[in-house]
Amino acid sequence: METYRDLILARVDRQPPTLDELLGPRVARGDGDLQPLEWAAREAAPALRAAAVLVPVIEYPEGPRVLLTRRADHLGTHSGQVAFPGGKIEPGETPAAAALREADEEVGLKSSFVEVAGYLDTYETGTGFRILPVVGFVRPGFTLTVHDGEVAEVFEVPLSFLMNPKNHERHKATWRGREREYYAMPYNGHYIWGATAGMLKNMYDRIFAD
Repeated sequence: METYRDLILARVDRQPPTLDELLGPRVARGDGDLQPLEWAAREAAPALRAAAVLVPVIEYPEGPRVLLTRRADHLGTHSGQVAFPGGKIEPGETPAAAALREADEEVGLKSSFVEVAGYLDTYETGTGFRILPVVGFVRPGFTLTVHDGEVAEVFEVPLSFLMNPKNHERHKATWRGREREYYAMPYNGHYIWGATAGMLKNMYDRIFAD
């Protein structure tokens, strides 16, 4: 029987796309996945910015858990939302290096505790980011130092909960005057939604779906 680790290693991309590939023709995954074609066609295409996030799978003996953050309420974009550690890819930086750097800067997760497993499909947000999720196996024993200027809270969710399709809810809201649909995975008072939930749904489809 394959373990979660075996499945992840077998089904992620082991090499990242180049920057040109990352910012190339529109990818299949993104905030527009659940929107009608006429809705997406009316949206002005923003200038895309390359970003990377770390999907930190902590390998506890009792079962893997995913580390997530809640962004500080005063931030200019996606304030207060649940997110993976991550941010813009700087010039000359690889996606994995960017994700690991941001995880260290945001929550103090040191790269010495992280084994990069591979890469999921890129994900395009309505705010103009083309994000590459970097899956990392995290060794327990780390100590976090949260940057409270960027992060309001850090919490963990069982991988089994996030990868259970029964928990992949579809919600609706009005954004820029139009109704939109998005994935949500509420857990213990945390509202995981939008791009983060979309990337987790992508992870399920890519790795754990039959």
